[in-house]
Parts: sequence; C-alpha cells; structure tokens
Amino acid sequence: MSETETDTVLRALAEPRRRDILTALARDEVPVGRLAEEFDVTRSAVSQHLRVLEDAGLVTRRTEGTRNFYRSRPEGLAGLRAYLDRTWAASLDTARRLVEADAGVVDANGQEGSDRATA
Repeated sequence: MSETETDTVLRALAEPRRRDILTALARDEVPVGRLAEEFDVTRSAVSQHLRVLEDAGLVTRRTEGTRNFYRSRPEGLAGLRAYLDRTWAASLDTARRLVEADAGVVDANGQEGSDRATA
C-alpha cells in the first residue's frame, strides 16, 4: 500500500462514526437503511460515510434491485496494518537501543553504549 493509500485509509478512519459503521459491517452485510436506523442518522449521512469507506477500500457494496448492501473488506486494512507493524518495529528497535546504551550493553558492531550524562 502506498503512502497515499495509507493516508486515505487513515483519513477515512479518523471519523468516529465511520469506525462505528466499519465495526458494524465486520459482523454482517448490512443495507444502508438498517445502518441508518442503527446509528440514528439519515440514510444520506450513512451513504456519505459509506462512500468514503468504499473509496478507501475498507468496504464493498453489493446491489440487489434498488438496495445496496455493504460489508467490510478486511484486506482493506492490510496496508495500514503493514505500515503500523513497520512503525511499531522501528519504535521498539529504537527503544531497545536506547535502553542498551543506558545500560552500557555492547552492540553488534562492538560499540558499547555510552552512559548518558544527566541534565
């Protein structure tokens, strides 16, 4: 997933109502009308939220006659999960190096971590 795609997913998930809708769609395929009832908002508002989630690749739509049914796309979160995993791994690695440096542990290059001067 490119940085732009990750940004699109993050923007879609920034809205609490969209996160709630995505959670509801993870349980079942749901028509717009039922979502509007569940969240006590207009069908138009739900449709707008669903459009953002669909554009971000987080939900998919199935049309049956005049009704649209939505469900979550777990694979839509795969790129975001990979991004978070990379970021988390880098953060943990940095934290490990700082702790080892404070403890005077020798790293893989034979460099001993220096004791930091306290301010």
